[in-house]
Amino acid sequence: MKLAWGSSARIGAVVVLGAGLGSLLAGCGQSSSPATAAAPPPPEVGVVTVAPGRADLATELPGRLEAYRVAQVRARAAGILQKRLFTEGSDVKAGQALFEIDATPYRATLASAQATLARAEANLLQAQALADRYAPLAKSQAVSQQEALNAQAAALQAKADVAAGKAAVQTAQINLGYAAVTAPIAGRIGRALVTEGALVGQGEATPLAVVQQIDKLYVNFTQSAAEVMRLRQALADGRLQRAAGKEAAQVQVLLEDGSVYAEAGKLLFSDLSVDAATGQITLRAELPNPKGLLLPGLYVRVRLAQAEVADGVWLPQQSVARGATGETVLVVADDGSVSARPVKLGPAQGGKALVLSGLKAGEKVVVDGLQRVKAGGKARPVAWTPPGSAPAASAPASAASKS
Repeated sequence: MKLAWGSSARIGAVVVLGAGLGSLLAGCGQSSSPATAAAPPPPEVGVVTVAPGRADLATELPGRLEAYRVAQVRARAAGILQKRLFTEGSDVKAGQALFEIDATPYRATLASAQATLARAEANLLQAQALADRYAPLAKSQAVSQQEALNAQAAALQAKADVAAGKAAVQTAQINLGYAAVTAPIAGRIGRALVTEGALVGQGEATPLAVVQQIDKLYVNFTQSAAEVMRLRQALADGRLQRAAGKEAAQVQVLLEDGSVYAEAGKLLFSDLSVDAATGQITLRAELPNPKGLLLPGLYVRVRLAQAEVADGVWLPQQSVARGATGETVLVVADDGSVSARPVKLGPAQGGKALVLSGLKAGEKVVVDGLQRVKAGGKARPVAWTPPGSAPAASAPASAASKS
């Protein structure tokens, strides 16, 4: 009897334990069903609203500044340099005296030439008087015709001597003037290349200094022939329009620190041929420099307006994905669905991409949160605020700003 009771107790315990485990499993199954059915909300992404408009197509190119005019000051008279009459690095005027060369031998040469001229003029006076007196006497046969001709020839020779004497005086005056070295142009003069006491102009025109006109500067810059051909093809196809008006001839200069120089330059010309060694085309612009801030030889970047787009769209660069098939952007529809849209781009400018085609006005392009969405998914668009800008006041997407 004792053994039968123990077996019954164990059987009852197993039944109770099984019933409890079944209830526990049933409860777990009921609690997990709602969690499986709930879907996560669509991710939030920053978007800009497409707003097509006129866009100037500018190209940034490397360039170098060059003085508007450069003149070497040289010694055209030989002698000892006696004085320097300017401050190195100062601005000088055209015709301003810069150096003095010993003029003693040139004064002596001038005096000798003047004396020779005076003697020639005296001889001319005498010869002309004799010729005038012989002319009527020859008609009355008081003197022979030969004597009259000799007197006339002597007068002509005396005239030639006077002309030669005047030329010698003029040459001596010019050489004396060369002893005072003056500035050939107005501009800024550099350091003196010789010192007082040096012998200059002996056998060659010795360089003394350099004057550069820098109130205006040239900007020489280059553009690859491939870029020029792509631009011309786009103009021919009608995808771009040629820049017109005042902007067509203007260039902007960007300094080494990235700032834009206050004065706008004017495009002068572009070469008619491509450099065979570099494949580049050289262009030149003229740039005002009234305060002398810029110096020749400085490297700059030149922004040149070459074309314009009637219905261009500026987008932040990070919104454009580039792949083997081309460039695409993600567009969010009104129902929140996301799709990839192929686009055609123009040259980038100022951290923005210029979309030439592929987008319509009012469409929302994803700019921020690209890693959280993909084509075919859903997203909740909110207005994108550029870094450093004030937050958007309302939820609707803001229009893309033009550069």
